[in-house]
Amino acid sequence: MIKLAPSILSADFGCLAEQLAEVEKAGAHLIHVDVMDGHFVPNITIGPVVVEGVKKHTGLPLDVHLMIDNPGQYIEAFRTAGADIITFHAEAVFDILELVNGVKALGAKVGLAISPDTSVDVIQDVLTEIDLLTIMSVHPGFGGQKFIESSIHKIETVKMLVEASSASLEIEVDGGINLENAGSVAAAGADILVAGSSVFSGNEPGLKTRKFLENLRKG
Repeated sequence: MIKLAPSILSADFGCLAEQLAEVEKAGAHLIHVDVMDGHFVPNITIGPVVVEGVKKHTGLPLDVHLMIDNPGQYIEAFRTAGADIITFHAEAVFDILELVNGVKALGAKVGLAISPDTSVDVIQDVLTEIDLLTIMSVHPGFGGQKFIESSIHKIETVKMLVEASSASLEIEVDGGINLENAGSVAAAGADILVAGSSVFSGNEPGLKTRKFLENLRKG
């Protein structure tokens, strides 16, 4: 089953509780929370206080994606705020395994994200240690970007690596996912699709969530 993780980066924060309820009722599996610090990426978004508020308004697991420098300094704060999955970028740390173990010690699932220009080689030593691998299909930092088509090959490569190992991680794809490309991304091997503007832009995020899931079931 392909899972859908709507990203609140594109939500209307003036009525976030209502929009969270809509996508949850429509069948979303996770809520994706993009955290940006203005250093690792040029944009600034939210911190633990907002994560804590989101947690109060949904029963879905919170998939917290740290696009920040020095993520190890903040994992405890985000875990305390309600993060169920904490994902950090391979490019932001020197010792990936050390931080993987740090997240596990907090009782959260651990995810590793790789940017479009990062080789899948960086995941080799932690393939069996992580719960989630997030393949960025846009350059991190802004919502609404166009899907990078070469990401399909990267997804296929990671899928082969996972199947050839004893790893049980899920492959998540984040960036530019819409109704037109979701089927091909899923077919390439994705387990979780992150969708931001294609779910939350405009009105009726619940209806858009249902359409996504219906299309994926048909595919």
